[in-house]
Amino acid sequence: MSKTAKKILVTVMPVTEEHKTWLEEQAEGGNFDCRFVYKESGLSAADLEDVNVVIGNLPPELAKDAPKLEWLQLNSAGADPYARPGALPPGCRLTSASGAYGLTVSEHMLALTFALVRRLGQYALNQARREWSARGKIISVEGATILVLGLGDIGGSYARKAHALGAHVIGVRRRVGEKPDYLDELHAIDELDSLLPRADIVAMVLPGGAATEHLMDERRLGLMKKGAFLINVGRGSAVDPKALKKALRARHLGGAALDVTELEPLPADDELWGFDNVIITPHVAGFFYLPETLNRIVRIAGDNLRAWTRGEPLSHAVGAEKDS
Repeated sequence: MSKTAKKILVTVMPVTEEHKTWLEEQAEGGNFDCRFVYKESGLSAADLEDVNVVIGNLPPELAKDAPKLEWLQLNSAGADPYARPGALPPGCRLTSASGAYGLTVSEHMLALTFALVRRLGQYALNQARREWSARGKIISVEGATILVLGLGDIGGSYARKAHALGAHVIGVRRRVGEKPDYLDELHAIDELDSLLPRADIVAMVLPGGAATEHLMDERRLGLMKKGAFLINVGRGSAVDPKALKKALRARHLGGAALDVTELEPLPADDELWGFDNVIITPHVAGFFYLPETLNRIVRIAGDNLRAWTRGEPLSHAVGAEKDS
């Protein structure tokens, strides 16, 4: 008996020939006769007319009108644009690449942590001006209290690294469960106000959405210890930019490191660019810059391909992931 034909589109990701071979091998021996198409960019509605599976973050505006789309495997950990009602065709399954980014983003966070507390951004400005002068007092990561908001794969990876360096690490998530060994304390998000005054560093790895929009507003930024540092690599919308600028102008904060901003790209005339104690990176903590990140995404997609072709449950289903 012949198998049902299925078309699989791999997009956005710069997959290698080795990746392609491995993905196609995972689809063999299952219930379908799978044909793979690879198109990294320039997708149109016509490309999706007969596609059953997409691996990669296709433009959200195209996803809802793909008539035969059964399953969308994202290359991102976040799924906000695709998880909204009506964003996908009825019955389409959605899985993410949660777990692929912990290594690269946590290392970026660690780099930002040291850059802030050692004033490396300010010394870079000195270097650009050929100015040999000290920038003043610093703090140590060892012995510092670091408050991590969001304990998914990325937040947990950063917390482990910070704890290994001797920091007192406090984790915050929506619901408190069993405390991991790499945390000194674990609290629910509704305890945030009492925790902020204790932290030397507040590191944010929160998802987008109404629950986190402007979570760090003027009041909460004011609760932070004077001279404390803020790091945000989650969603720019979680920090009120006007309130952040006010806190920086008042020198209430020791500095901030932002890989994400509410408006991206950050306009060239935005005041944030001008603070000497603010480090800005253009949403590059994740993506595919570290080759291992792409390898991990491909492994997640391949494992799910194998399961899908055999009628088995898919991993990393959006809505069923570990609580952050």
